[in-house]
Amino acid sequence: MIDCFAAQVPVSDNQEVDTVSQRTAPTDTTEVCSNVIAIYKASSFTTLTRPLYQTRVSAGFPSPADDYLEGHLDLNKHLIKHPVATYYVRAGGDSMIGEQIYDGDLLIIDRVEEPEDGSIVVARINAEFCIRLLRINGDQARLCAANPRYTDIETSPDLDWEIWGRVMYSIHKH
Repeated sequence: MIDCFAAQVPVSDNQEVDTVSQRTAPTDTTEVCSNVIAIYKASSFTTLTRPLYQTRVSAGFPSPADDYLEGHLDLNKHLIKHPVATYYVRAGGDSMIGEQIYDGDLLIIDRVEEPEDGSIVVARINAEFCIRLLRINGDQARLCAANPRYTDIETSPDLDWEIWGRVMYSIHKH
């Protein structure tokens, strides 16, 4: 049996985290397994600047990088284009490993950016969220896993689904 998770979308700016806290059985209408563990609201009120060096850091021989400090970098300014419409999603499972999205990765989701053919998206299917590769052919859309162990999701007018946001960046621990 596949573990599926139900998730709730944050409804206000005061609600910082909506974690997926309830396991549910697969629905009869679709065989989709949610691979979204948690949804976090991005805050546009915080800044954390870190040093930015003007030279590349060698992956081999060490270099005296302190001599080349260029300034400070705020990742919010570089990674978040639409702060009000940006969320973080914690990925779960292995359905997107072919796109280098792994279990536990943190994804930056922009709900304003228009998804196009080949975009990685967070989609809502019935009451579940999933991360998939969007494939568009004419008027037809498919939500594809990036792991051959999972089947594609064919969309139709009868299916209750929507693109919830476009994955802009993924962050994973090494």
